[in-house]
Amino acid sequence: MNHGIRDNLAQFIHQVVQVFFVGLTLGMMRTVIPALSETEFGVPRGSFLLLTSFVVAFGAVKGALNFVAGRLSERVGRRRVLFWGWLAAVPIPVMIYFAPSWGWIVAATVLLGVNQGFTWSMTQTSKIDLARGDQRGFAIGVNEFSGYVGVAIAGILTAYLAEHLGARAGLLWFGLASVGAAGIATLLWVEETLPWARLEAKQHAAASAPGSGYRPRYPAGVSARPDTWEMFTLLSWRDRRLAAFCQAGLIEKFVDAWMWVIAPVWLYQRGLTLPQIGWTVGAYGLVWGVAQFFTGRLSDRIGRLKPIVGGMILCGVGVGLMPLFPSPLGLTLAAALSGLGMALLYPNLSAAVADIAHPDWRGSAIGIYRFWRDFGYAVGALLLGLTASLTGALEITAWLVAGSMVASGLAVWLLAEETHPRLNPAPNR
Repeated sequence: MNHGIRDNLAQFIHQVVQVFFVGLTLGMMRTVIPALSETEFGVPRGSFLLLTSFVVAFGAVKGALNFVAGRLSERVGRRRVLFWGWLAAVPIPVMIYFAPSWGWIVAATVLLGVNQGFTWSMTQTSKIDLARGDQRGFAIGVNEFSGYVGVAIAGILTAYLAEHLGARAGLLWFGLASVGAAGIATLLWVEETLPWARLEAKQHAAASAPGSGYRPRYPAGVSARPDTWEMFTLLSWRDRRLAAFCQAGLIEKFVDAWMWVIAPVWLYQRGLTLPQIGWTVGAYGLVWGVAQFFTGRLSDRIGRLKPIVGGMILCGVGVGLMPLFPSPLGLTLAAALSGLGMALLYPNLSAAVADIAHPDWRGSAIGIYRFWRDFGYAVGALLLGLTASLTGALEITAWLVAGSMVASGLAVWLLAEETHPRLNPAPNR
């Protein structure tokens, strides 16, 4: 058993395919349902708090399940948690098809939160288990590349399916095919990667950790077997670097919440067709997904901090520009700019946390970071819903998101530090 992507290429590819299916499952909820929430699912016009309720539910559940998945995977293994996530997704397309009211959509989104919390967390953690330390940025970049390409493709395909088959039938068949294929693939081809994490912990104890050989700057004062509360407080406020990354993860989800729940409604009100909306929002997801294939590797060379801060600012600027462009082309270019910013920040926030998390509790650390990050869906969607309800102007929500992103990026610059062990190694003792 060796660490390294090349040495574990077949299993690494299976994990890449898994996260693509995870992205398809999330993406089927992102274009059609918000755009047709009024005509198809009975949401009263202008009821923005009711509209955002399904993203609030998704963020709260997914955040909590990320936390649970990280701790659980260190006890029962990554593969088992992954399969449980696929079982949770089976009822989702059926519930959408038969939904008599918006409440059923909210309930389906709760199950989606369970699915995403278990499956996406495990695909990322498994790739980190398999990779060497100096491949971590690339491994996470490939993971997020595959997942968000899946999100974008699903948003575009379901828009066309909704036009040809109807919203409910299109989502039913797309969802059943995606979830069924993913569950079967898990049972047939996915292997347990927890032994790789345990091997790394033993090698670290023997001062021969895989990778570049530089000592990471692990947090001080952490017990040998930290309990859940110790881990939560460490990431949430006791370690300034980890806390900075967690707040950035929470704030950046404001962008995704806006693209998910506000942008389709706003674009539909401006007269864009469902396929046009799919391509505009899809440009954000496609650029985000494809560029991560390169931005993860980039951070392995230049470090995590600069891409994170630059990405936060660029992403916010892209969202802030969208209300200023009247044409579909201009809107698509602004959305793509925001996607490029996401590609710079997104995999590298996870890589930064993984850099300074000890392999014995890395699964828990990633789970807690992902808890705060995806709780940003709930916070962001609630804030966006309140703002839209109070002002009646959806453009203001875009500028609110843009300002929050720039402020959060500056907070990371002031509070965090470079985490790549080669660029900022711990001093020898």
